[in-house]
Amino acid sequence: MPEVPAAGRVIALLLALLLAPGCGAGDEVDYLSFATEDEANTMEIFNAASPAVVYVTSTTLRRNLLTLNVEEIPRGSGTGFVWNESGLVVTNFHVIAGAQRLTVTLQDRSEHDAEVIGIAPEKDLAVLRLLEPPAGLVSLPLGDSSELSVGRKVLAIGNPFGLDTTLTTGVVSALGREIRAPSNRRIRGVIQTDAAINPGNSGGPLLNSLGQLVGVNTAIYSPSGASAGIGFAIPVNTVKDVVPQLISYGRMLRPIMGVELASDRWIRRYGIEGLPIVRVYPDLPGDEAGLRGAFRSARGDIVLGDIIVAIDGEPVRSNDDYLSILEKRKVGDRITVTVRRGEDEETLDVTLSESQ
Repeated sequence: MPEVPAAGRVIALLLALLLAPGCGAGDEVDYLSFATEDEANTMEIFNAASPAVVYVTSTTLRRNLLTLNVEEIPRGSGTGFVWNESGLVVTNFHVIAGAQRLTVTLQDRSEHDAEVIGIAPEKDLAVLRLLEPPAGLVSLPLGDSSELSVGRKVLAIGNPFGLDTTLTTGVVSALGREIRAPSNRRIRGVIQTDAAINPGNSGGPLLNSLGQLVGVNTAIYSPSGASAGIGFAIPVNTVKDVVPQLISYGRMLRPIMGVELASDRWIRRYGIEGLPIVRVYPDLPGDEAGLRGAFRSARGDIVLGDIIVAIDGEPVRSNDDYLSILEKRKVGDRITVTVRRGEDEETLDVTLSESQ
C-alpha cells in the first residue's frame, strides 16, 4: 500500500475532526477546558512548584545624619525556594550579601524573619532558615543536571522587579558555560537558557518538564540589566553538593595542602607562569611532602620557592585553577603536584587533609 504524503495526512486529520460528533464547524470550543499538551504540562509544573518559591528581601541599618536615629533601609530583593519542610531556604549569595535583616515571603503572602546559616560566595549560593517555620511547607523534587541537553524545555519561577511568582519558559540554550561569582571565582558548568531572567529572578528555581529542580537562576547577560534572551543557572548537581555542606558547616569544605599561595595580582605583575608557594605550614601535607615556600637569601632578597604548574596533570595558572581542582577532591585523596624548582620540574605526592 503506497504511503500517504504528510500533507495528505494532515488534511485527513482535519476532516476527521470536523466530521466527528460535537466538532462541527459551527461548534464553539470551550477554552476553559482546552489546553495543548505543552500548555497542560507548563500549568501543571507551575501549580505544583510555585508554593515552594519564596520572595527574599534584605534590609540594612543606617544612621540618619540629621536625626542620628538608626533606620532600616531596603538593600535588595530576590527569589529563593524551600529546600525542606523544616524551614530551610536556598537562594543566591548576592541576594543576601550585606543584609542585617532578612524577610522571606511565602506564596500565601505571610512574612517570616530568617537568618543565614551558610554561604558559598564562590558558588553564589546561600542557605537561610526561617526562625518560625510554618507547617505544610512544600519543597521541590531534585533533578539531575547531567541529563540536560540543548533544546530541552526549562521553566523559571521568580519575582522579577518585585512581581511575585512570575513564570517564564524557554529551552536550554547551552551547557558548560562559565560565569564570575561575587567572590570573583569562576563557576563552571553553568546552564545557559533563553527563559527570561530579570532582576529579582536571582535565586529562583529552574525546572525541567517533570517539575524537577535542575538549576538555580543566578545571572543575566544584558547591557541594560533586563533579559536579553541569555540567562544563567547554577546546575542542581552543584547545588546538591554545596547545600548540605552549608547546612552542616556554614561554608564549603575543601581539602587542603597546607600552603599559602601568591595572589593573582602579584603573579600578573611579575609575569610568573604558575602559582608560587609563599609559605608551607609545618606538620601539614605540603610540609610532609617536601614542598618549599619562598625564603630570604643571605643578602635579604626574597627567593621564590616551588611554583605549582600542574596538579594531577591539570595546568595551574591561578588561584582559581588551584581551588577548582581541590574542590573536586576529597580529604585523604592523594594528588600529584608538579612544581618548578629553579630550572627543573619535580613531581611530589601530597595526601590532602581537612581544612582547619
